[in-house]
Amino acid sequence: METKFVVTDEVRDPLMDYLEDPFLLDLFNQIRKAGSIKEISLDLTHICNLRCQGCYFFVNELDQNKAPEDDAEFDAFIEREKARGTNSITVLGGEPSLQLDRLRKLAQHFWIVVATNGTIRIPYEGLENITISVSVWGDRETDRMLRGGGKLDVVSRALKNYQGDRRALWYYTVPSGNAHQIEGVVEQCVENGNFVLFNYYGDKSGLGGIYDHHQGFAAVRQEIDRMIARYPDRILMTPYINKVLSTGNLYGESWGYDVCSGISENMPENAARFKNGKPYNSHFRAYNPDAKTTRVCCASNNPDCSTCCQTWAQIGWIMLNMEQHLGSKQEFTNWLTTMYLFYLIDRAIDFEAGIKLLPEIQKRVNCESTLTLK
Repeated sequence: METKFVVTDEVRDPLMDYLEDPFLLDLFNQIRKAGSIKEISLDLTHICNLRCQGCYFFVNELDQNKAPEDDAEFDAFIEREKARGTNSITVLGGEPSLQLDRLRKLAQHFWIVVATNGTIRIPYEGLENITISVSVWGDRETDRMLRGGGKLDVVSRALKNYQGDRRALWYYTVPSGNAHQIEGVVEQCVENGNFVLFNYYGDKSGLGGIYDHHQGFAAVRQEIDRMIARYPDRILMTPYINKVLSTGNLYGESWGYDVCSGISENMPENAARFKNGKPYNSHFRAYNPDAKTTRVCCASNNPDCSTCCQTWAQIGWIMLNMEQHLGSKQEFTNWLTTMYLFYLIDRAIDFEAGIKLLPEIQKRVNCESTLTLK
């Protein structure tokens, strides 16, 4: 995600009015000081030690692009991206913890958020300042069924690996019919000394029933909002973000390829999307494991946006629509806090200082006041 503030004459007056609030000005200045985030995603390896049901990586056969065996090829990738101005990488799989040496190389040059299944602990040495996004898909029974082949207790192993680890952020993917599991899962993650961010389960494997996202996420959204109120200093999502993600609606527009920002800027297949007038990330590329080729979007070469509930991509949708959020101070607050949490998760700003602001951020966000958000 390439993120930056562009203050045109049209937005200057309302923006300056809203920034008379000292708290909002502080958030704004922290982001300005950090500068633009120029992000890419990279599948660090084509290998994984799990086969999770609904994982886009294997559903879309992205493991067919093999990671380079020669470290010189990987080093050349790093140099190319540094020359392009990249400063942030979302590191995906297969399973990145299987390539710790290359993960350390990335951490020397970029802000990184690494997505892991949690079964192999990522050590501190050389990786002290990264965010570790640990996947969890439900309580132990649900997670074992979806990710452990019905046998492996992935959750227990991951909890042990990241107990008390301030780098660890549980990326909780919730099926539409499992709202009742949220409280127990969040409790165990918080008690483990970690943070929580939510994602929504798209039924890419066609399991149906409680996993069918077509049922909608109204009950899930309500329960997540309740957890945010209960743990305002531990959940890195606001009710506003939750509403946009769970409804797939932003100022009357519906989530899909036509508005998605997570599309590779160098892919000819995206040419029509770039011309449709909707904002997009002009720097982003989604690299395959070979560290050379890219795909159309962060998840696929043939995206089916009806099954895409990616939190990171939809947060980008919010961030790239700043001007739509200038209609009131509340709307601007909803946008600015979204931006701030993105920077905080990326650790582009001081993480420990930012975490202390979370309760005030949650107090100020009010998604219900945005009348055009249905």
